Amino acid sequence: MLEILRNFESILGEAAEVRPLLVIGPGAAAVVVGLFVWLGGLGLRKVLVAIAGAIAGGILGFVLIGRGVIPAGASAGAAAVVAAVFERLSVAILAAALAAAIGFAVLVRPILVGPQALDPANQDETSAQTTTASGVEVLTRLKAYAVDVGSEVRRAAPQMPPYEWAIIAGLAAVFALGGLIFRRVVPALCFSVLGTMLIFAGMSLLLLYKGVEPVSRMSGQPPLYAGVLAAMTAFGTAEQLVLCRAAKAQARKKKGPARENQGAEERQRSWRTG
Repeated sequence: MLEILRNFESILGEAAEVRPLLVIGPGAAAVVVGLFVWLGGLGLRKVLVAIAGAIAGGILGFVLIGRGVIPAGASAGAAAVVAAVFERLSVAILAAALAAAIGFAVLVRPILVGPQALDPANQDETSAQTTTASGVEVLTRLKAYAVDVGSEVRRAAPQMPPYEWAIIAGLAAVFALGGLIFRRVVPALCFSVLGTMLIFAGMSLLLLYKGVEPVSRMSGQPPLYAGVLAAMTAFGTAEQLVLCRAAKAQARKKKGPARENQGAEERQRSWRTG
């Protein structure tokens, strides 16, 4: 999996003339959104679940209904409403999907091999010919590589042994059940993981703009960066559980006196009219 990310990194690294457009904007947006999700996802879960439902619904509508904007938009809107109404179930589905995706990415890694056409060894041969590429060329290569990666994943998935698929299914079932039972812990963990991933992705893009190759450095010290990811996830989960609960308690305290005042006004009004 890291080899695939390194190939994406090498493609973007050639886009010296268009790096601000392809790297800075998406990178900064990913960091900002990631911080909100990492530290406040539990308080914004209705909005985040609706957004996740809209994305999933849009993709399903585009693939199953028709390759058009109207079917995708209609299915995205319907899915967002359904996800917001059935928030608890949607959070459980999101947690199960995230656990299954991470488990699949870890277990498929020994089988998965990046497309040979964009392998780093072949990149070295072409780098002598072109050191920079235009925006259209970079986007075309990124699209082609994404298609190749999808084909490689479809090739590698059937080669996984049955017990690995059982592990993935078990992870999904555990997190789905946990999302239904533990209404705060599992969503907080889920949003913390998503936020951490967005922050890492955004920081990687911003560092790439400065000429640093973050994925290559991470691949050299995987235990270190895995520990950083785990620490960020744990901190984000704990922070959400503490601060979001405090915010809810404070909101309830504010509602209490307001309700008492409203009740006193109603009693006084009824006494005058009675």
